[in-house]
Amino acid sequence: MWARRVLSALLILGPLVVALDRAGVAGNLVLFPLAAVALVPLAWLIGEATEQAARYTGAGIGGFLNASFGNAPELIIALVALSDGLTDVVRASLTGSVVGNLLLVLGFVLLVAQPGRIDRTSAFVSLGTVLLAVLVLLVASVPGFHGDPDRHSLAVLSLPLAIGLLSVRIAVNRRSLRRQRRMQAAAPVPTDGWSLRLALVVLGAATVSTAFVTETLVGSLEAFARQAHLSEFFVAVVIVAIVGNITEHGSAVLLARRGQLRLAAEIGVASASQVAGFLIPAVVILSWAIEPLALSMRPIELASMGAAVLLAALALLPSRTSRAAGAVLVGSYAVLVVAFYLAGNR
Repeated sequence: MWARRVLSALLILGPLVVALDRAGVAGNLVLFPLAAVALVPLAWLIGEATEQAARYTGAGIGGFLNASFGNAPELIIALVALSDGLTDVVRASLTGSVVGNLLLVLGFVLLVAQPGRIDRTSAFVSLGTVLLAVLVLLVASVPGFHGDPDRHSLAVLSLPLAIGLLSVRIAVNRRSLRRQRRMQAAAPVPTDGWSLRLALVVLGAATVSTAFVTETLVGSLEAFARQAHLSEFFVAVVIVAIVGNITEHGSAVLLARRGQLRLAAEIGVASASQVAGFLIPAVVILSWAIEPLALSMRPIELASMGAAVLLAALALLPSRTSRAAGAVLVGSYAVLVVAFYLAGNR
């Protein structure tokens, strides 16, 4: 109960951070940590609203809602960075989002939750979407291994690939949502707690607040990176990705601690699938209104996403989850963080 009260009180940090940023009375080194902390109670609020909505929609649709609303900060980060010409930062942050959801989020979910069963059909459909995205990215990336990775010809090549990938993701979403509605049709309608309308309104309001705080965070991130003597690639693939996904990270782990393993696991894999199959192609398409983005990922980015899909699939393959599998996923993420640090900029 005390944790809920603290998190509720910390919701004031969101408007405070935005006000300090707009007024110009705080430096970047103050705004960055404040904005990062402000995202934590917003993550909790999104998790609360998702849990309430899932009582009406089922775990599958609940995880989809959380993934969709939680992707707003990542989309804002990508578009803001793109407008500043930081194409490597955009690609690295999207890579880090996929890897972080599959290894860090799912790993912590399996670690803190009691071992149990999940919706393996939904999980493996999501993992299949991520694998397809990696193969599509490979097609766009290989020509960029040599020469200018941002040359216009690669951006032109990336556009139809993004449209095709987005079309597949939309078709998968429609099929998955129909399946989840059929599974939930026979479930009794809840009579206590929040109404579905209230849960959706809170989800929307929390997402809008998260978007404003994230914009402040991105604006102060570059100064933080310089002070910490870190490469732009490492900052984007680890720090920006974790911050951009903090809503999914926090809400999934909180739900797992409450015994909502099915919903928490769905959030992790659905978020990775949404980033790979929806957010990445959406950023590419929208980039043509700002600066055309080429999907020329680095070999380490492609390898890390492929490894994350494989490890997540192995962790979810048994009929029941295990904490040991969660520990392997988190440990694998730690190894990749070291590899990202050693890789440096392109």
